[in-house]
Amino acid sequence: MDSQYRDLPRPQGELEHAYGPRVHLLSHPWALSLLARLCRADTVQPVVDDLIASLYDWMLPTVASRVLQTRPASVRTRMAEHHPELAVIEGEMVDPEQRVVVVDIARGGILPSARLYRGLHGVIEPGSLRQDHVVASRTHDPQGRVTGVEVNTRKVGGPVAGATVLIPDPMAATGTSLASVASRYLADPAGPPRALVAMHLIVTPEYLRRITTELPEVEIFAIRLDRGLSHPDVLATQPGARWDDERGLNDAGYIVPGAGGLGEVMNNAWV
Repeated sequence: MDSQYRDLPRPQGELEHAYGPRVHLLSHPWALSLLARLCRADTVQPVVDDLIASLYDWMLPTVASRVLQTRPASVRTRMAEHHPELAVIEGEMVDPEQRVVVVDIARGGILPSARLYRGLHGVIEPGSLRQDHVVASRTHDPQGRVTGVEVNTRKVGGPVAGATVLIPDPMAATGTSLASVASRYLADPAGPPRALVAMHLIVTPEYLRRITTELPEVEIFAIRLDRGLSHPDVLATQPGARWDDERGLNDAGYIVPGAGGLGEVMNNAWV
């Protein structure tokens, strides 16, 4: 076996921060450029969905190469007809038989979950991969401020003990939706998942504080951190160095600079 493929490197390069080892800010120029275009007020459908699909297609191999299990593998290529002893790819590859669950949190998570589910079929055997669906709605007070989340219904395909659970939720503002859904999977009576991974386009300091405190088992990946309502002195420091002084949510519970209500933008449904 060619020794160079025995222990493969993992994707590197993250924004440095002080939020802890389970937070990963994948602030790469390509992804940030796509995300900036998505956030523009003049970006509308169908470009919105195209950009979100591209962003999650970009995130999947980066995150999967870090969190999925691997094993030594041997694959014969088409050249075996001419070189039967040499036309073999050997090395570390994603274990195709490991159990993976992708969770769709409607509305914003419908498309991201579909992209991950489709992409994972390229390396995971169909019998080991499933997609769950959760309908969660934000609740508001009479002034329009976000007060919480209501889980209306769930379609879950069974236990998650030993599985890797991926939850793609584009906008991680307060953490209410993620906390509600993730806690249910972590408390599965059959046993907890092997790993629970949240995949976001944008996160806030408030979200990171809540999830790392309440659910330290969750591993968080995001393309961008938004803390735009922080004082300029705070913005000049490393993210997380003055965590208590960072602010990314306005009084109505929306992210600044953010992308607006992305669930509404994706669905052209302004209620």
